[in-house]
Amino acid sequence: MADLRAREEHKTPLIAPSILSADFARLSDEVAAVAGADWLHVDVMDNHFVPNLTLGLPVVESLLKATDIPMDCHLMIDQPERWAPPYAEAGAYNVTFHAEATDNPIGVARDIRAAGAKAGLSVKPGTPLEPYLEILKEFDTLLVMSVEPGFGGQKFIPEVLAKVSTARRLVDAGELTIVVEIDGGINADTIEQAAEAGVDCFVAGSAVYSAADPAAAVKSLRQQAASASRHLTL
Repeated sequence: MADLRAREEHKTPLIAPSILSADFARLSDEVAAVAGADWLHVDVMDNHFVPNLTLGLPVVESLLKATDIPMDCHLMIDQPERWAPPYAEAGAYNVTFHAEATDNPIGVARDIRAAGAKAGLSVKPGTPLEPYLEILKEFDTLLVMSVEPGFGGQKFIPEVLAKVSTARRLVDAGELTIVVEIDGGINADTIEQAAEAGVDCFVAGSAVYSAADPAAAVKSLRQQAASASRHLTL
């Protein structure tokens, strides 16, 4: 965790491999294969908020025992006010829920923080950021979806980078202190444009887990992001 804090403070690109692209029958091994990653991105889907069903709290609890990589739980679920705090209580580092899933995002964020985790707000590609700018001070992370949530392996939607740029300007101006994260279609062909727009943390699934050496893929993506970014360095 100390290494992660140092990277955040010194603005090193954060790479978060998504286990949605991993082999679910070998999750412990797949987590070990991304040694050196900054966060481990875990997509929780309920088949209600999105049309897919993945894994839940029991699996996250097991993974927390199997790795020291900070757990980045992305809850693509209804009723985050009910389900989000237990992920924080279990030991997740960052717990993100969707703006579209609740009428009380500030309350959910405060409950997550009170339970011991950082709180993240995610917006779908078609959701404008402007209605949420005033409440982002209640959050530690803004997760901009660059694909429609629900399935891995989708094509990157570059239009969402305007939201990244808006958030970056506010952070650079000292108005926000959030980590700007992006999720969806991030790979060697897209990570540089995301970095140029102002992303801090890059979720990558297939780009990592389809590589012959996932740990090397993490390192390569971090280097690419740093080379293209105006605010990140190695």
